[in-house]
Amino acid sequence: MRITAKGRYALAALVEIASQTRAGDTVSVVGVADKLDISKIFLEQAISQLKKSDILHSTKGPKGGYQLTREPWSITVWDTLVAVENVLLEKADATVASAAPELEAALREQVWDRLDTVIHDCLASVSIQDLLDATEQQRGDQSFMLGL
Repeated sequence: MRITAKGRYALAALVEIASQTRAGDTVSVVGVADKLDISKIFLEQAISQLKKSDILHSTKGPKGGYQLTREPWSITVWDTLVAVENVLLEKADATVASAAPELEAALREQVWDRLDTVIHDCLASVSIQDLLDATEQQRGDQSFMLGL
């Protein structure tokens, strides 16, 4: 499985938005792009898809920007990647269905379906809050290591 840059940026952006909007404020795409040092144009594409999937909502105006539509603990990595990745949910193509249907069924049952389940369960078990907490833990660990 390969997650595209858009998927990776979407996850990073949601964690950053969750971090910056705890007090109910909004955050701009430019603010997130600058903080994470990623392309504003590329990030806008991911954010647009997150908005369409009702993970983010926007507010217009001078104090406008983006906020999560629900609590960070209720948004999973799976939710995020499904919103922005085009091929994440694609089933494996048939390999030998016409020549060996029993082998095809065995491959699907023993490998591809099981792999799909494991991937889903893993990605659905990690929330944006989990990533935010882990990020803060890493910051604390880095400060400790640097003697700050």
